Amino acid sequence: MLQRIIGQARRAIDDFNMIDEGDKIAVGLSGGKDSITLLHALYYLKKFYPKKFDIIAITIHPGTEKFKTDKLETMCDELGIEYIVYNSNIAEVVFEIRKEKSPCSLCANMRRGMLNSIAIENGCSKIALGHNLDDVVETFLMSIFLNGNIHTFSPVTYLSRSNVKTIRPLIYVEEKQIRAVAKQKDFPVVDKSCPMDGYTKREYTKELLIKLRKDIPKIKSNIFGAIKRSDIKGWNIDNNQ
Repeated sequence: MLQRIIGQARRAIDDFNMIDEGDKIAVGLSGGKDSITLLHALYYLKKFYPKKFDIIAITIHPGTEKFKTDKLETMCDELGIEYIVYNSNIAEVVFEIRKEKSPCSLCANMRRGMLNSIAIENGCSKIALGHNLDDVVETFLMSIFLNGNIHTFSPVTYLSRSNVKTIRPLIYVEEKQIRAVAKQKDFPVVDKSCPMDGYTKREYTKELLIKLRKDIPKIKSNIFGAIKRSDIKGWNIDNNQ
């Protein structure tokens, strides 16, 4: 199962020219199944990929007592991957100081800013995130439902101010594949500690897709195919060769 995911990641990397010779890639290790799977996929791909690259792992600790990184530290040590934990006050800012009713956007922006800064400080040219195919489709639908826009995140995002690119090698991988390999390999997935878990618009969209697939089994692949054929920025494979 992991071998198949590595193959899908390589295809996405090649299709969208995600990795260049000599890259140092910071993997955003949130502790979830997606980021752990991404770390392993890049770790094994590194061994035979024609372009030489290095990886490190970075975790932005949200500042909650329930969030533990000890198992992640052990995993990275066993793989021989440099691991950095940045202790933030995101939870305090979002829930105590700002008292956000819809905290996901602020939390994501703070995490992203901190991850970018630490990656740059450590000489990284790329930041790899664990977004999968389901995330692509859900973000597309949420953009339509909530903002009235036809949009989803790009496979590669260039941050002009920092000269760093964000890459998403798992965009061809379905969440169910990641769930299966995480169970098969007994990955040290960190228990969720966010008080908003299960109550987000993304969770609502995910559940909606599950219901729609009962009557339209190919709805997810159809939407993903439409995104790839669209004019959404960053999704034209020919422009990324």
